[in-house]
Amino acid sequence: MEETKPQLVKITFDGIEVEVEPGTTIMQAARKIAEADASQAALVPPAMCYYKPLPTSGGKCRACLVRVAQGSAKDPRPMPKLVPSCITQVQEGMVVENTSNQAVLDTRKSIVEFLLINHPLDCPICDQAGECHLQDFAFEHGSVNTRYEEDRRTFDKIDIGPYVQLHMTRCILCYRCVYTADQITDKRVHGVMNRGDASEISTYIEKAIDNDFSGNVIDVCPVGALTDKTFRFKNRVWFTKPEDAHRDCDKCCGKTTVWYRGDEIIRVTARKNTWGEVNDFICNTCRFEKKKTSDWVLEGPTKVKRSSVISANKYRADLVKKPDFAIKMAETQYKRIDDTRPFVTDEDTIRHQSIENNDKANHRSLLAKNN
Repeated sequence: MEETKPQLVKITFDGIEVEVEPGTTIMQAARKIAEADASQAALVPPAMCYYKPLPTSGGKCRACLVRVAQGSAKDPRPMPKLVPSCITQVQEGMVVENTSNQAVLDTRKSIVEFLLINHPLDCPICDQAGECHLQDFAFEHGSVNTRYEEDRRTFDKIDIGPYVQLHMTRCILCYRCVYTADQITDKRVHGVMNRGDASEISTYIEKAIDNDFSGNVIDVCPVGALTDKTFRFKNRVWFTKPEDAHRDCDKCCGKTTVWYRGDEIIRVTARKNTWGEVNDFICNTCRFEKKKTSDWVLEGPTKVKRSSVISANKYRADLVKKPDFAIKMAETQYKRIDDTRPFVTDEDTIRHQSIENNDKANHRSLLAKNN
């Protein structure tokens, strides 16, 4: 007996028609458009709490709110409020507005402001800098100014297990780490404690997270709240070189990304897809204990986006090239440095030129002050 395929549902997302299976969410439909045409990636709503490999995740951060201008072909009325695209399922004839609706964009600015109310501005010292989803979200949708005047809430850093450090001050309560522990381990001992502005990720009666897959909470965290203690403050992500690698492991798939600084592997992470989501979770043995090249079978350089800070450091320059317009603009807007000038090495000459330059600078300052 032949299997009957489910009838596809047609929706319109920012003027683009797409057919998806029943039960698909608006977020997944938008991602399907972007996967078919990479130039449409900017249309996909941002996601801070939704994580496709973690069923039931989403609906917490409200970063992905969209406007449904037409509920369905049977009921063309618009939905009265903006809806979270990550948990709202599509219906036949639905019309969704995302980047084409100003109310959605204005709301997104407010969401960024809300998430940054208590989030510290310590990007220069945060290990997540350069691969932080909150940084990307704030850069694309945030506002320059803030209206918040009260003090931010603060928490002490705590170690939850031998490998993971929790910096609760940075947490945005997306629940991803809780869902991860719920669904890939059999003895979750951490969760969200207390209510309101006192809510925090914590371990129950000070128990440590010590199961074989505890390190995955680091990969799913969109900010720098959960960090790898073996990698903390060792390096910046844009100075590292990621390579896809694998090994035979009896606990997990063994497929990872190893991050090199020179000839040294300084960290190991699970592989992620286009949307920054882990493809297959890995065990702590692969993540924390296998830090030698001889432990791995290297497959080749990890594919990174041209917009990534990793590519900005000339990583795989043969694959990630600068656009022609940037080179042309540099040639027309900036003067070339005259390298034919002789270098001055004589100390007396250097001292004399320095005194002359200081006198000229003081003279310019006096003229500006008198005028």
